[in-house]
This record gives sequence, C-alpha cells and structure tokens, in this order.
Amino acid sequence: MSEVTEKIKQELLKRCEEYNKKYDYDFWNDHIKYVVSNSIELAQKYNADIEIVELGALLHDISMPSEYGEREKHNIYGAEIAEKLLTESNYPEDRIEIVKKCVLNHRGSANAVRDTIEEQCVADADVIAHFDCIPSLFHLAYKERNMTVPEGEEFIKKKLQGDYNKLSDRTRELLKDRYKNILNVLFTK
Repeated sequence: MSEVTEKIKQELLKRCEEYNKKYDYDFWNDHIKYVVSNSIELAQKYNADIEIVELGALLHDISMPSEYGEREKHNIYGAEIAEKLLTESNYPEDRIEIVKKCVLNHRGSANAVRDTIEEQCVADADVIAHFDCIPSLFHLAYKERNMTVPEGEEFIKKKLQGDYNKLSDRTRELLKDRYKNILNVLFTK
C-alpha cells in the first residue's frame, strides 16, 4: 500500500467510523473492505494498475459515509471528494483523473462504458462485494426498507441477479459457480 493509499484509507476509516456511530451501519466492514480486496485481486488478474484500482475502490462510495450529496448520485459526489483528497495529497493530476473515472463509473448498467481496465476492476469488485457480505443485503431489505419476508426475498434475489448481470464477461465467468451456489442456498424451497 502506497503512502497516498494509506492516507486515503485512514481518512475513509475515520468517516466510516463517524457514520457508524450515528447510524449503526459500518460501510467499511460491511462493504468497502470487500471492494478493496476484490479490486486488488482483479487488478492482479487483469494486469491493471493496482494503486489506481485500490484508490478507486477506497473512494468509490466515500460520499455516503461523508453524508455528501444524494445517494443516487454518490458516484458523482464521490468523484468530487476523490479529486479534493488526492489533490491535497499531491497525487499526479493524470492519475487523479483515472481514479475519478473509477469512482464515476463504478455503478450503472451492464452496458456501462468503461474506458479502462481499472474502471472495470472497481465496478466488478463493487458487485462481488455484495456476494461477499450477503447480510448487508438483508440489512438493507429488512432494516432500512422495512420489507416483509416475501418482499425482502424478492428484493435480494433481484439485486443479486441484477448485480451478476452487471459484471464484465470475464468476471461473470469467474463467479458463475459461486453465484449459482448463493442462489441455491438462499432461494431453494
């Protein structure tokens, strides 16, 4: 982990801790740490710039624990925060732009245009994190959205199916068996 990456991680952890104290939801332990580890693994597999991918993963959802902007546009606000934090860290401007693109383009449809392998690594890692921490989906369905059991079951199933379909072709192939196993465990009656 580079010096700038460690600095960004510490800033993110501080924001996540404050958010957790306020709302009893731990963005770091319930989501972001999985995105970071998965993004690094994908970057290694796909020969992407590991530092860029790691920074993109650390910053992809930073606007949410920062309580900055609307949740639906968290990628846009996250890119603004990323630019500010990386500029303050004297990170090279050309690399800031690539990290910002990772943050901007980490969400979206399966048809989303991602210009770099780094963007794809972060986007795929964000999806994989939902498979790593299934309880966070239950939290979203039953605690935050106050759904009934059948509503929550349908919500979670659709969320996992939608996420799987958003993966790049090669990452989808890597996760195919795991995805099927998760659906079988959760939804076999």
